[in-house]
Amino acid sequence: MLTAPVVVVVVVGEGRMALEEGASYRTDEGQPWVLPVVKKVEQMIANDNSLNHEYLPILGLPEFRANASRIALGDDSPAIKEKRVGSVQCLGGTGALRIGADFLRRWYNGNNNTATPVYVSTPTWENHNSVFMDAGFKDIRTYHYWDAAKRGLDLQGLLNDMEQAPEFSIFILHACAHNPTGTDPTPEQWKQIAAVMKRRSLFPFFDSAYQGFASGSLDKDAWAVRYFVSEGFELFCAQSFSKNFGLYNERVGNLTVVGKDADNVQRVLSQMEKIVRTTWSNPPSQGARIVATTLASPQLFDEWKGNVKTMADRVLLMRSELRSRLEALGTPGTWNHITEQIGMFSFTGLNPKQVEYMVKEKHIYLMASGRINMCGLTTKNLDYVAKSIHEAVTKIQ
Repeated sequence: MLTAPVVVVVVVGEGRMALEEGASYRTDEGQPWVLPVVKKVEQMIANDNSLNHEYLPILGLPEFRANASRIALGDDSPAIKEKRVGSVQCLGGTGALRIGADFLRRWYNGNNNTATPVYVSTPTWENHNSVFMDAGFKDIRTYHYWDAAKRGLDLQGLLNDMEQAPEFSIFILHACAHNPTGTDPTPEQWKQIAAVMKRRSLFPFFDSAYQGFASGSLDKDAWAVRYFVSEGFELFCAQSFSKNFGLYNERVGNLTVVGKDADNVQRVLSQMEKIVRTTWSNPPSQGARIVATTLASPQLFDEWKGNVKTMADRVLLMRSELRSRLEALGTPGTWNHITEQIGMFSFTGLNPKQVEYMVKEKHIYLMASGRINMCGLTTKNLDYVAKSIHEAVTKIQ
């Protein structure tokens, strides 16, 4: 008999507030938002009588794959021009991570190699550990990332860990909007990271779940990936279109592969095709068609960038407003990290006892780590949240 753990779902009732509702965007009214450009493209697809429901190729919709890799690497990417870029349409960003992990376990640093160390940041998105463990890797390690004392990046700890990592180790890097801290390296810090990784022959596997959504700029959010490519790295980049298209339930993902030459990329894709064949066989078309149609049309592409900026600007505004309210209240400590962080999540710096106070006394629900989803903030609850944080920090040490 098969058994499974019980999953308890807590429903937040009226008069209570959840600042940790997963990685979904919400409007200022607290509602999901279907991007206007997505609605438009869905109608275009519905009215296109040339489309059918035949299987897609195993590697996915070609125009989706090409355009997804293009926005990750840039229109002027030398790797694309040199035809050393390939891609696989995947089931969301998680699927892209898994196909990449499965390939690396089979063919990277030796055949069927389970012993290559895989490094994830401390902290990281919890699925990173599970995906690589389930793919067969036996040595999952952590590298320093978050400095709780200064509420920022522990760059020196990160670099030291890379210096000490065995050659050919795999490092999972967040392309932008680090989950869960919201703290990203600066371009100069990324250059230092790349220099160490190149010298130590470490493999970069980027997870890009928030391109455009983090800063409002596709180019800015892809800077790290593009810099590594310009430095000659072979790399993987797992892309998700859940957040920046609002296509959470369509599971639209892409794994971009950058190799040393065209022949190498084709060999990689031939092996990935075998992995996909026994994993989901063929990917679904609807979400991929929405993304491909949008990215391929200059007019729709511009409209989409405007929609993405709308979401990013709301999150940035909530950050700015929360910080200004805390500073106006004279809340003990420094709060500049709220606006220095980026993306959907923020490590507030609240300790577990202060979080407990927020939950029990103020009925504001957030992670024990002090992480909040900025989309849980609205113009209607900002004052209450800020005053509650002030109260928690003032009363509870």
